[in-house]
Amino acid sequence: MKILILTGRFGNGHLAASQSLRQQLCCLPDTSAEIVDFVDYALPALSGLMYRSFGLLVTHAGALFNLYYRLTSLGHPDARPPFHDLLLDRLAALLCEKKPDAVLATHPLCAQLVSLLKEETGLSLPLVTCITDISSHPEWINRHTDCYLVPTTEIRDRLSARGVDPSVICVTGIPVREEFRCLSRLSEKEAPAPAPQRGESTRHLLVMGGGLGLLPTDLTFYADLNTIPDTQTTVITGQNEKLYQKLQGRFANIQVIGYTSHVWEYMAQADLIVTKPGGITLFETIYSQVPVFTLKPSLLQERSNARWLTERGIGWTAGRADCAWEIRLLLEDPQLLSAVRTRMAHVKEQLETERLCTVLAALAQKGAAA
Repeated sequence: MKILILTGRFGNGHLAASQSLRQQLCCLPDTSAEIVDFVDYALPALSGLMYRSFGLLVTHAGALFNLYYRLTSLGHPDARPPFHDLLLDRLAALLCEKKPDAVLATHPLCAQLVSLLKEETGLSLPLVTCITDISSHPEWINRHTDCYLVPTTEIRDRLSARGVDPSVICVTGIPVREEFRCLSRLSEKEAPAPAPQRGESTRHLLVMGGGLGLLPTDLTFYADLNTIPDTQTTVITGQNEKLYQKLQGRFANIQVIGYTSHVWEYMAQADLIVTKPGGITLFETIYSQVPVFTLKPSLLQERSNARWLTERGIGWTAGRADCAWEIRLLLEDPQLLSAVRTRMAHVKEQLETERLCTVLAALAQKGAAA
């Protein structure tokens, strides 16, 4: 079975979910999975500019992005994206070239286009849409989608309320790498060398801001973290080189890491994670069973993620920008952290993580018979 995973690099979450799905699928016998950045494939001369512009938009003009998100949330499923005729031609060429048995879309634009192509051509190619935020935004919903992989039972219910057949919705969570799902198997040899500690009781705090390193820039925040007793802090700045240079070597109890593809190794050591509430990051913490404290979100989909987190009782959201004191209170309450880890384990147990493989096999067989 040959699976084509279509995505776009608007943020790192869509690509990370694609990589996790490919890792899972390639473990199956007689199965291959290939990831294609469809925006880069369809618009090679413009994709770099589009991705840079998106990064600037979410970093410096979140209000404009939220306005766009609100306006499109008022739309209807099966929306036609801009320049859809051009993009449909490029999609048809890609499918002719790759000849997949099924398509898995981790970005709404890709799901929209595959659904439109199926409608206009009668193509029977199975389409699976993987929703990468705790969202039921209409751009994810398309008539010719054969299966939805959704993060939570709440999203399953919202999609059903919008008219999606519940039998084609699987609550799989947001896909994470196998390393997050098997952290207990990591040996001491595989884990990163621990930062200097002041005693056996030293706690570990992990602060990370996703691939773009969207973290507080005020040094007072880090100075306050540095003074939390018996706590060693690791800050992962991602691609935020400016913040990395600003923090590197400045605080005795803070270790600064740039971009790393081995985040799970740092999660394995953490007692608490402080991060932006991206969808895939939240599920990485759930699989790692490390309590999470999210920085005050600015983007609407991240607000939705953070709201679900707090409603489920598996994390907290900062009430204000100067939140180091809140973090300290959590670290100093081991019983509370333990209770959250237990609830995270319960959430993880509810996920139908193995359904994807069964669904794809059934859809591919159905497509072959069509």
